[in-house]
Amino acid sequence: MANALLEKTICYHCGDDCLTGVYIIEEKHFCCHGCKSVYQVLSDNKLCSYYNYNEHPGATRTRTDSRFDYLSEPSIGSELIDYTDTHVTIVTFYIPHIHCSSCLWLLEQLYKINPAVHYCRVDFLKKQLTIRFDHHKLSLQQLVELLDDIGYEPLISLQDIIKKQNSATKDNLVQKIAAAGFCFGNVMLLSFPEYFGLSGYELSFRHFFGWLNILFCLPVVFYSGKGYFISAWQNLRNKVLSIDFPLALGIAVLFARTVFDVFNHSGAGFGDTLCGLVFFLLLGKFVQKKTYHHISFERDYRSFFPVAVHILEDILERPIPLSQLKTGHRMIIRNNEIIPADAILLKGMAMIDFSFVTGESLPVSKTLGEIIYAGGRQTGEAIEMEVIKPVSQSYLTQLWNNEAFTCKQDNRMQTFNEKVSRYFTIVLLIIAFASLFLWLPTNVKKGFAAFTAVLIVACPCALALSTPFTMSSALSIFDRNQFYLKNTRAVEQMAEIDTIVMDKTGTITTGESINVQIEAVLTEDQKAQVYSACINSIHPLSRMICHFLGSKERLPVNDYSEITGKGIVANIGTHRIRIGNAKLVLGQPEESIHITKVHLMIDENYLGYFGFAHRYRNGLENITGLEPSYKLFLLSGDLDHERYELTRFFKDPEQMHFNQSPQNKLDFIRSLQLKGEKVMMIGDGLNDSGALKQSNLGIAVSDNINNFSPGSDAILDGKSFNKLPSFLRFSKDTVSIIHFSFLISLVYNLVGLSYAITGNLSPLTAAILMPLSTVTIISFTSLATHLAAKRRKLI
Repeated sequence: MANALLEKTICYHCGDDCLTGVYIIEEKHFCCHGCKSVYQVLSDNKLCSYYNYNEHPGATRTRTDSRFDYLSEPSIGSELIDYTDTHVTIVTFYIPHIHCSSCLWLLEQLYKINPAVHYCRVDFLKKQLTIRFDHHKLSLQQLVELLDDIGYEPLISLQDIIKKQNSATKDNLVQKIAAAGFCFGNVMLLSFPEYFGLSGYELSFRHFFGWLNILFCLPVVFYSGKGYFISAWQNLRNKVLSIDFPLALGIAVLFARTVFDVFNHSGAGFGDTLCGLVFFLLLGKFVQKKTYHHISFERDYRSFFPVAVHILEDILERPIPLSQLKTGHRMIIRNNEIIPADAILLKGMAMIDFSFVTGESLPVSKTLGEIIYAGGRQTGEAIEMEVIKPVSQSYLTQLWNNEAFTCKQDNRMQTFNEKVSRYFTIVLLIIAFASLFLWLPTNVKKGFAAFTAVLIVACPCALALSTPFTMSSALSIFDRNQFYLKNTRAVEQMAEIDTIVMDKTGTITTGESINVQIEAVLTEDQKAQVYSACINSIHPLSRMICHFLGSKERLPVNDYSEITGKGIVANIGTHRIRIGNAKLVLGQPEESIHITKVHLMIDENYLGYFGFAHRYRNGLENITGLEPSYKLFLLSGDLDHERYELTRFFKDPEQMHFNQSPQNKLDFIRSLQLKGEKVMMIGDGLNDSGALKQSNLGIAVSDNINNFSPGSDAILDGKSFNKLPSFLRFSKDTVSIIHFSFLISLVYNLVGLSYAITGNLSPLTAAILMPLSTVTIISFTSLATHLAAKRRKLI
């Protein structure tokens, strides 16, 4: 029997016991043929460094089912994929075996195993894997079998588990809180006699209660608190000093101190403090998780609220929010509009730009009856489509947050929490170890007591939770006021802004006009032609012309082309239509006049122009009144027709720049950033997309038009434009609250540490001090954020 135990080996891949010696390769033992096959696949592709990240990181292959023939059925496969075209398919799988850094590393190297895989992206928290692959070289079934072969079989359910965001929790957080809470309550109960004093004949119970406390501490440390040790160890392996390290160290030291005191009969230990620490940390994590899930749910369905889509009902066209778009609705998608839901093309010439989905910028032609997936942008004439799937808001949100299209590596700022956390941890450890070494030469016990006390009093959970709680409250207030920020980082970015750049048409002007005049004599047929050309565009001037002409018969449009910043060229029947600025229509620049003109030419015959007097948005004077706190600039693609009118808002002529192309706008913002200025760009999301992306904070203003661009960091409903100064001030208030909460925590720590380093911290004092800072900080941030919002009249 002893020899058998000595010969017992474990699987090199998954760590299970090897019950047979059959599966051996390169002197490495495997428990089954599956684990051996995985190692061979990794070895053949030179990916064995997978095993360097964790010891035995793989999942056992003895119970996997490699039969995935049902995925070859087109009706089933179509329900699983996110997007497909003639070359590329994108699919998202739920992988329950994802559990560590080695999993992330291996799955994101999948393209090395099979070149048909273009890229893989892992969402560790959701255990989701998004894969883009060439379906001509690799079928969906083969892809799943490949994942199965390397030990990461997807959990595929026809209940669409992926798109439901994995509502079932996988971390057993509630069970861990319940276990910690149960043990905490019992340890506190057993500690009361110690706190209130024991009579002589009761002293014998002291040691018995101490051992019971240790017994209750075991599940708290090794079950409820296990996650902190795992996180700290993984971060240390990656040479990252996170805030989980001092938390894990504090838990370990508290447990060791409790065992030491009870074993040596030198005290009751800190079992109640230990259990309370883990309980409150997990409780804070639970509240934070619930808060973010609530915010996430709201933002899935509310962050796109300003973005509407036009549908046809009984030949009448009306806009509806995306949340009301349902299967069977017939929607109209115009030039530069994003397709919000999977739909069938019913009418029109579709040229779809899928760059937000695939990264490929060349438009793809679609034929009548073909399915077009959500996320594409129409680049030609207006098309009519019938919705076949509900709006996948979470998928659109994923596109918005997709780092491949929105990451601003040059402009990305480090948040306050990121700046402070590392230094806080280092300073805390220095003080703790300094206290320990200071007392060691004279009093080892007091040195250990001082070390423990420092970790208790300076618990970093207050710092870890202050920013998330404050930012969550801030996002809720912004959402309530129809201002939708991508994430909490955008709040701090807004607070750093010192320069505001605004587009004109569609941004500081509304889609309506107080005066539209026509200096042309048009027949009814010509009006219908102009209407049919302009109805395909979402440009504010095109919308005004359609509104001015009223409802006309929509004529077939051929060779539709909209030139950004210039106008529209299209063939309608046998007629050639040009409508736009003077350079496009007349071939020469406009003379300087005090009115915006849209010229019209049909069949090379100049017919006249539409003249516009813009209505500026309510609250523009409040924004321009932000000077001198902020530098203000106006960038417009139009000529300087309205320079005189705009001088009442922009006093300095150097603030206004006209006839700016999209590239000019981007270059202007870059030039400001080179001077060290933090720039916020406010545009309408059309020809401003490059400037929005280049800026430190890009805000797309929307008026129930589906012109949202993922290049922006936020969406502002046009009705809330007048609140922008309040939003700017509230963002500064939010950051100030975080700074002040850190100051409160710092003062508390300094006072507590001055007592803790003496080594005289009693278990009762520790049990009171431990949760006090966390409760104080969370209460302060929640209340202060609410009061700041009320002060700015946002609630």
